[in-house]
Amino acid sequence: MESLSRAPLMSKQNPAGQRSAHRARPPTFRHRLEYAVAWVILKLLGWMPLGCARLVCAGLARLSYACWPKLRKVGMANLRLAFPDWTDSQRRRIVRGEFQTLGRMLAEFAHFPRLDRSNLHKLIVYDGFEVFERARQQGRGVLFLTAHFGNWELGSFAHGIYGYPCNFVVREMDNPLLDALINRYRSASGGRPIEKKDFARGVLRAFERGESVGVLMDQNMLPEEGVFVDFFGLPASTTTGPARIARKLNVPIVLGLVIWDRALKKYRLHFDAVTWLERPDPEEAIVLNTAHFTHLIEQYVRRYPDQWLWVHRRWKTRPPGAPELYS
Repeated sequence: MESLSRAPLMSKQNPAGQRSAHRARPPTFRHRLEYAVAWVILKLLGWMPLGCARLVCAGLARLSYACWPKLRKVGMANLRLAFPDWTDSQRRRIVRGEFQTLGRMLAEFAHFPRLDRSNLHKLIVYDGFEVFERARQQGRGVLFLTAHFGNWELGSFAHGIYGYPCNFVVREMDNPLLDALINRYRSASGGRPIEKKDFARGVLRAFERGESVGVLMDQNMLPEEGVFVDFFGLPASTTTGPARIARKLNVPIVLGLVIWDRALKKYRLHFDAVTWLERPDPEEAIVLNTAHFTHLIEQYVRRYPDQWLWVHRRWKTRPPGAPELYS
């Protein structure tokens, strides 16, 4: 299993909120204050009808766009890199759309405790479920490739309500109280968090049980954590974790994205089968498939640009000698 030990993602499968590292450090006053604010916001939004909560969060999104210039600048910089032929007016429209997407996502996240099989279809429907089912019937578990796209939190949550709980890889938050709160919401439909710091062990256990594991693979990685692959024509440091898992454990791979459908006024949990590209050299195969996975995500970002997280500095890590892209 030496190759999995190099993967940058994964975690221990403790119940949500039961983090050993968090138990070791007591929460500070600031942690308690942040937790109280987040708890009140989630409870208030969850108490409102979903339509009202979305309206409130749409207003918060507009306010955030106006008052958060740093994120606006990152989004505009990324869009200049990805779409150099666009006008700044087009780019601003996408950044504003992304803020609206994040606002809608907050409202829906607050409603997770109220979702069940009787009302979930009003919010999200399957698209291509047969792709997942074919992978699941192989009995080795399913590796979900996903991204910060649409309402990515809703994907694994809805999948669990429909009877297919999904493990999901997460980064432990600095605030242990907030971390536990968010993971209680995420895990309410049966999914389990796998912390990045214990990625290999958590994923291996999940696949031994024949379960699914979802990995967000569109974030910037430190040089020692990833490899450079093409993303919108630029080298992007990308995790090799999913490719190493797929190669070592021979688990089926599915691309799963939560897409907001404006015509339906609801989300589609969309599945695509992903083919493994084999090469004689193992490391060459890892890099090739990491690039392949990234290209698949890029195709959807190009189709739905306002649904991806442009305010993340995706190209922050640069190849040796390359100039910085963010000032």
